[in-house]
Amino acid sequence: MTGQAGSFESGDCLITVTDSNSLDIVIESVVKAQFGDQIHDVISSLLSHYKLKNVTIHCQDKGALDYTIKARTLTALRRGGYIE
Repeated sequence: MTGQAGSFESGDCLITVTDSNSLDIVIESVVKAQFGDQIHDVISSLLSHYKLKNVTIHCQDKGALDYTIKARTLTALRRGGYIE
């Protein structure tokens, strides 16, 4: 299964979710040095909430705010069939 949401535009992020044998969160961001941990925490908390452990999340961020990252991640998870 694969799910995707968002765009690679300024102020947005592109989230891609795929099956995996473990939990992996890959972050590419123009602000990773400043906000990489925060981006990771937003995504990680969603995965924990839905008890997802075998997915890879690839986040290509262009300065998205937390609520955008959360919305894109939730949409990608729904589109991929990982949550309802």
